[in-house]
Amino acid sequence: MLIHAIFTLLRGGSVDFSMVMMNILAILFVMFCILPLHEFAHAWAANKLGDTTALQAGRHTLNPLASFDPMGALFLLLFGFGWAKPVPVNPRAFKNPRRDTALTALAGPISNILAALVGAIVYYVLLIFVFQWSIPTWLWYFFYYYITVNASLAAFNLLPLPPLDGSRIVGAFLSGKALYNYYRYQRQIMMAVFLLLFLGFLDGPLSFLQNALTDGIVWLAELPFKLFGVL
Repeated sequence: MLIHAIFTLLRGGSVDFSMVMMNILAILFVMFCILPLHEFAHAWAANKLGDTTALQAGRHTLNPLASFDPMGALFLLLFGFGWAKPVPVNPRAFKNPRRDTALTALAGPISNILAALVGAIVYYVLLIFVFQWSIPTWLWYFFYYYITVNASLAAFNLLPLPPLDGSRIVGAFLSGKALYNYYRYQRQIMMAVFLLLFLGFLDGPLSFLQNALTDGIVWLAELPFKLFGVL
């Protein structure tokens, strides 16, 4: 995370600036290309399930300006976990509101996992067929951060805390009263999440989820190359 590099410099330590630059470049790429994809995935899923709210609001788009959120972008740059402007969803438009709300929420993290998987496959294609097993260090840094940032976003959004995507997935299994109480304090919960992120108390669980997702993504990306005997 960029915040760690900043603190290292403030303490008088040294950092690898090529690593930092590739970290920033990967985050900017995710910010302007993948976060819009994340929100588009929500809009696409909602539209397929009968809710045209996002479509009518002009949010059924990959335009990064439509999804850009300054605070979410800042958190992504500093902490590796951030968000875009959420697309509007009307659960009452769904045939099965609980199930379809959960599926619409799940579409976002899945888009990050698929984006990371495509990046990992591209990395192996370049490594094997273009650079002949000697990929430049700076390019390795870029793909590493691209994959881990996407895994981080998926992990962060899957946390069962309102208003994150994970809360809407969990909400499909709660009673009406429990669901009301679950979302009643979402503003306070989100402020607490920001504070915990800033203080580093969520580093452990988020790193565990991120590493698990990253390992699974890399394993899937390697699999076809191993099956064809090129890895």
